[in-house]
Amino acid sequence: MNEVREKNPLGYERIPMLLCKFALPSVIAMLVSSLYNVVDQIFIGKGVGPLGNAATGVAFPLTTICMAITLAIGIGTASRYSLYLGKHEEENAAKTVGCGLCMMFVFGILLTVVTELFLHPMLMAFGATKYVYPYAYDYTKITALGMPFIVVMNGMSNLARADGSPQYSMTTMIIGAVINTVLDPIFIFKFDWGVSGAAWATVIGQVVSGIFALMYLKKLKRITLRREHIRLSLSQMLTTLTMGMSNGLTQIALTLVQIVMNRSLTKYGELSPYGSDIPLAASTIVMKVNSIVLAIIIGILQGMQPIVGFNYSARQYERVKGVYRLAIKCELVITIIAFAVFQIFPKQVLSLFDSSDKQETALYFDFAVKFMRTFLLMLPLTGIQMISSNFFAAIGKPVKGAVLSLTRQVLFLIPLVLTLAYFFGLNGIMAAAPISDLIAFIVVMVFIKRETEQMDKVTRILAEYKIKLPV
Repeated sequence: MNEVREKNPLGYERIPMLLCKFALPSVIAMLVSSLYNVVDQIFIGKGVGPLGNAATGVAFPLTTICMAITLAIGIGTASRYSLYLGKHEEENAAKTVGCGLCMMFVFGILLTVVTELFLHPMLMAFGATKYVYPYAYDYTKITALGMPFIVVMNGMSNLARADGSPQYSMTTMIIGAVINTVLDPIFIFKFDWGVSGAAWATVIGQVVSGIFALMYLKKLKRITLRREHIRLSLSQMLTTLTMGMSNGLTQIALTLVQIVMNRSLTKYGELSPYGSDIPLAASTIVMKVNSIVLAIIIGILQGMQPIVGFNYSARQYERVKGVYRLAIKCELVITIIAFAVFQIFPKQVLSLFDSSDKQETALYFDFAVKFMRTFLLMLPLTGIQMISSNFFAAIGKPVKGAVLSLTRQVLFLIPLVLTLAYFFGLNGIMAAAPISDLIAFIVVMVFIKRETEQMDKVTRILAEYKIKLPV
């Protein structure tokens, strides 16, 4: 074990090579996962229509709640694991993994039970209309069964990445995506199951991925996980959830935003020529398309996390800053390309999700194009904000990360949606996003500047006294 920890490549390998090694599999995994959600929307749009797409939008808050729990546990566990490895505390790392595994099962099962018991009031609160509700109910009642497997799959995927096996993490995500994509057209069109078919295809993919993810417990490289490590501990749970708080709160904030957006779009859409269902369906599609870009960003920040965590713990701050800068550069390349596509070819992108023979097609595209162009106007800045807030979680400062995660979604976006919608209706809702993105970007840059100045100060002190730390 000493030989392994003394030569951990996170502490000495070239940063571009490291980030590529860890981020690329994560990007591929997240991208594939996001793409199969988009494929769901394409098949549902072609097989069911806009009401089916709107139904998945109504169900989306439950998905984000599940992801909030998943990320809080998964990234919290992976962050603590990386920090303990950087300090050469393998026993504490093993206890962290054992507790994290128990949390994945407990929280995943609990979420399924709560969803099944309170599904009707939840969907009504999430903005289901009279015509959308039946589709949303059928879809969500089935997908709720897969929630424990989602938590385990993503939690173990983060752990595998932190343990130095990004390819295994990627494979875990891809397996479920491929199964879902193959089963979607069979269940929706051949069996004529509609949204229920899409839901069953998703659940089956999640079950297989979850089982495959659990198999990694026998392949851990940096620790030996024993039976006595696998138990719940209140102090361990609180510390893990605190470390993952930034990511979890981001998803909770996204849930709140989605609920406010759904209700606002249906309320003010009713007062417009578009009606209540078109804005809801169009916003769902735009969010799903944007999720492809966000998936790439999440893949980059997940790949960054173990490298930053290890080197920050080892006080190799130049490497920490180098990883952060490189991650931002990669993000900007992706988001600028996506921004150009969304602004220049919005209708071509949106047309993938709807048939051309719908009576309301003209109205639908009129609103959807406006929504895409306006709502995603500051997309490159959104990526910087996401990577920066997760940077603080990776270095063991979850409170700062949580504050930055909340700025865009809760502190800025929700109040702006409510206020601007009151004065400008649907146009106000669309304009709220770019304004909040700009303000959140300014805030995050202030935090990052202060943090890098503090790291520079510690680096000077270490150099002055010629202190060398083991890597």
